[in-house]
Amino acid sequence: MVTGERAYLQLCKDILANGSGRNDRTNTGTYSIFGYQMRFNLKEGFPLLTTKRVPFKLVASELLWFIKGDTNIRYLLENNNNIWNEWAFEKWIKSKDYTGPEMNNFGIRSQQDEAFNKQYQEQMTIFKEKILTDNIFAEKYGHLGDVYGKQWRNWKTSQNNSIDQLKNVIEQIKHNPNSRRHIVSAWNPEDIPNMALPPCHTMFQFYVADNTLSCQLYQRSGDVFLGVPFNIASYALLTHLIAHECGLEVGDFVHTLGDAHIYKNHIEQVQTQLERDIRSLPTLKINKEKQSIFDFELSDFEIVDYNPHPTIKAPIAV
Repeated sequence: MVTGERAYLQLCKDILANGSGRNDRTNTGTYSIFGYQMRFNLKEGFPLLTTKRVPFKLVASELLWFIKGDTNIRYLLENNNNIWNEWAFEKWIKSKDYTGPEMNNFGIRSQQDEAFNKQYQEQMTIFKEKILTDNIFAEKYGHLGDVYGKQWRNWKTSQNNSIDQLKNVIEQIKHNPNSRRHIVSAWNPEDIPNMALPPCHTMFQFYVADNTLSCQLYQRSGDVFLGVPFNIASYALLTHLIAHECGLEVGDFVHTLGDAHIYKNHIEQVQTQLERDIRSLPTLKINKEKQSIFDFELSDFEIVDYNPHPTIKAPIAV
């Protein structure tokens, strides 16, 4: 079985060779396959891809945002993380409060029209500054709805009670490690209409054996070039943090994908990545003085000996 970064690159090759051309929500178009699984042995190193640079601080700050149960992009912006901006920005430009130039279909147009891109960047700068400095504006336009953190930490029941799934699963791992119910779900059908983007990584399960903790993620939809490398690193980091709190070693991260797709405007970037050689994986260092997953901050993590190939930029489909 092909594992690790080779499994990811094989996924890219399989989509390019066998993927079905499909229309999609963003009108960008994809090549897609359905049903794919990759496995990463976390003992062999931290799975940040080396065939292109994956920005670990963005991965880590987003994960901490989920863990905090936060759904407002202000925390992300405070940590110079812009990966969710477009979804919040779209809410603002479609509102009656927006009085700037027309921004429809900004994701694609900003890549094709230099004059429009300048306007878009100006409006995005205004938007970000208002999120960071205006509490009322941030409350109105910074929230993304009941996305991941809300479901992980504050799932609402039909009796209007709250379930902290993440806290509960950690307690289960500590006290009933052999359980087959170590599951956290982000897919809450009732809340889907209230989300800026329905969860792509929909549920994950932990497994304890031989004093090691493994994690399997089911991802309904995977943007293979831009999103999946983040997802791999994020759930690897989550597994490390929970293993640390529970006094376990790390085992495998198993990544199961439903619709695994490459956007048609990412083909050239993927081909560039496939031409590159794989390098040694880095090591993750965690501040051992902290025990609870809920106490960690960005400064508590360090990636050592990461020497990837350069970043490959590509447009995001919104």
